[in-house]
Amino acid sequence: MSKPSQIEQINTNGLVLLGCGKMGSAMLKGWLEAGVLPSSTTVIDPYPSDWLRSLEDHGLSLNKQLPAAPAVCILAVKPQMMGDATPQVVALGGGSTVFISVAAGTNLTTLLSLVGEGSPIIRAMPNTPAAIGRGITALIPNSHCSESNLAMAQELLAAVGKTVVLENESQMDAVTAVSGSGPAYVFHLIECLAKAGAEQGLPEELAMQLAKATVGGAGQLAEDASDDPTQLRINVTSPNGTTAAALDVLMNEEDGMPPLLSRAVAAAKKRSEELA
Repeated sequence: MSKPSQIEQINTNGLVLLGCGKMGSAMLKGWLEAGVLPSSTTVIDPYPSDWLRSLEDHGLSLNKQLPAAPAVCILAVKPQMMGDATPQVVALGGGSTVFISVAAGTNLTTLLSLVGEGSPIIRAMPNTPAAIGRGITALIPNSHCSESNLAMAQELLAAVGKTVVLENESQMDAVTAVSGSGPAYVFHLIECLAKAGAEQGLPEELAMQLAKATVGGAGQLAEDASDDPTQLRINVTSPNGTTAAALDVLMNEEDGMPPLLSRAVAAAKKRSEELA
């Protein structure tokens, strides 16, 4: 199968990755599997992993001179490190290089001030399931981006999961609160479900095994089924049965999951706004 044109452009002009921690490594693995060549890739990271160092044997450039005009530069450093890290790539600003930032809370205006006026920039919010190719990433481009620039970003980030394009940047704080922070909510649900099972007499290890498989399987079913989650819930709930008894507690409008999750997501959104 021939490589998509966007990947070909990246292999011709180059890709720069600033920061290669957990998210950066997950994305890089996905890109290499999608056809990006190590020899077309430059990584800047002060503490490279053994895996990253091993890619030097395959042509990857690690902490060396940047290409003159790479197709794309991905900013994958923590938000609080952005100001210190971006001077290393600022020479690429104001030209044809597309910047993609995955730093939470750093808005397009701030990014433009860091990398240079006139730079095409796309702000992205991936989530941790990107590590297994099951993430979802929300994108919002600035006014300097072309449709081709956005298509490149979508193709790159599709290598680690699904992508959605936002209508405006103001939605990014809510995205952060739902999908960016959301995996932690699900992990806590697993913790709570396992603990509740143990409280009802199950061995802790068995309770955790059941909780993990149940949440993982239900999530996959929700993604794959033609029915929406509401119908899926109804399908598994027999009148006056065990599930109905549990849902009477969980769906309580005063102290159940609806008001609890509403407060949790609102708190995350508020914090995202504060970070910006």
